[in-house]
Amino acid sequence: MVEQLDHPRRLTRSFAETPSMRSVAPILLLALAAHASPVTASAQPSTASGPVGERTLRELVRLMNAGDRTALRRFVDDRFVGDGPGALPPEQRVERLSDLHAAFGELDVRSVDTSKPREIAGLVQSTRTETWRSMTLMLDEARPDRILRVRFAPARAPDAPTRRPSDAELVAQLRAYVERMAKRDVFSGAVLLAKKGVPLYQAAFGEANKDFGVPNTPDTKFNLGSMNKMFTAVAAMQLVEAGKLSLDDTLGKFLPAGAMKPDVLSKVRVKHLLSHTSGLGSYFTPEWDRQSRALWRSVNDWMPLIKDDSLQFEPGTRWSYSNTGMLVMGKVIEVASGQDYFTYVREHVAKPAGMTSTDAYELDRVNRNLAVGYEREGEDANGPIYRNNIFQHVIRGGPAGGGYSTVGDLTRFAEALKAGKLVSQASVRLLTTPKPELASPEYGFGFGVEEGGRVVGHSGGFNGINSQLDIYVGEDYSLAVMSNYGDGAQPIIEKARSLMLAGQGRTASR
Repeated sequence: MVEQLDHPRRLTRSFAETPSMRSVAPILLLALAAHASPVTASAQPSTASGPVGERTLRELVRLMNAGDRTALRRFVDDRFVGDGPGALPPEQRVERLSDLHAAFGELDVRSVDTSKPREIAGLVQSTRTETWRSMTLMLDEARPDRILRVRFAPARAPDAPTRRPSDAELVAQLRAYVERMAKRDVFSGAVLLAKKGVPLYQAAFGEANKDFGVPNTPDTKFNLGSMNKMFTAVAAMQLVEAGKLSLDDTLGKFLPAGAMKPDVLSKVRVKHLLSHTSGLGSYFTPEWDRQSRALWRSVNDWMPLIKDDSLQFEPGTRWSYSNTGMLVMGKVIEVASGQDYFTYVREHVAKPAGMTSTDAYELDRVNRNLAVGYEREGEDANGPIYRNNIFQHVIRGGPAGGGYSTVGDLTRFAEALKAGKLVSQASVRLLTTPKPELASPEYGFGFGVEEGGRVVGHSGGFNGINSQLDIYVGEDYSLAVMSNYGDGAQPIIEKARSLMLAGQGRTASR
């Protein structure tokens, strides 16, 4: 499931130049242009023309696979557009292409299509994750011999199954894949595939703490990233059902004058906060990054940081993933309920769902069984080199993300939600269906809606964090994958979906 990536490290989704909407978050879109000497269109044949275009794509992939940054820089200088709006330094383009190589390993080009003008479309497979991607070079209209940007997006596997396997076959194939990913050090974390809440497959791999060699277990608590947004949305819907707030309430009903700009208080409504259509942005700003993490523990601690934020667009007219919007939703919950956010969620979401290992822990205190997040940064003669995320992330999570949970607790949350233990079935449908009337066609209220409505849930990502809950709509299955590697969960989610959705219709009935 695609999520708002809390940090630009996430590479498992897609690259391009302009944002496009996906269910839990925009696809990660990165322009890959570089400085180059101006060349007119007549100076060289179009890069997209037949064999020339195919050679260009294959050469770029070859250089990425080789890991030779000097040669890759020469290619970027020679072949990419470098001037004009959005152009970034060549070294930044090289860095992003190199990050692709770090995430996917060697890419095997399976086919190349040059039939479309100004596009070179390749189908590639990662030898590291076994996943398939479309890799498209978008050429500049004025200078078709130059690459304007690269789009790298999920693609359907040519050998994808055409029917859903039996439960036994599903478990066997998923287990084999997860074990291969763990053996290659792609995955470190825990997996729980359940049917009616009962585990069909549950396993853990890798280390929760590499300094002390502590192994991950199914009960290890992993960082949720943005998955806390589901808990925030459920809490809000409980208060709607209790008559303590309305989806149409404006922020001005709950926040005093001066808490945010006047137009924010008068125009932004609860429904906009929950659907990422508020026009607000993200509080993860350079100002925040320069300050001590110890300053940010309560919702009130964060509010001054967003006091002067302006609307990027009229609420309800566009979709743009907003951590600030969910933070403000947390403040609304506090005012409407009369409790602080953390206490409310603990008592009204976690407790009735039976989630005993889920909370927004303060990381400078003693917390049992929490995994440390890691990013692999190459290797030397002694083996892989890792960097932990301890000094990069928040010291305590909140309404927008950063809490901790286990695969078992996430499964219990899914079952409690489906059973109507947290909110009514009508409210569950409201949470987990798209909101096109608010310009949110693939996101409900705090829940992503993917695969034509067949899968709902949320994901979370940051350096050293990649977790996801998939709830299969109208069925008995759920899948929780939590990883303390930045890209660890995504390949497993993709593999499971390819099996679970094989031969199924694209639209779920409600």
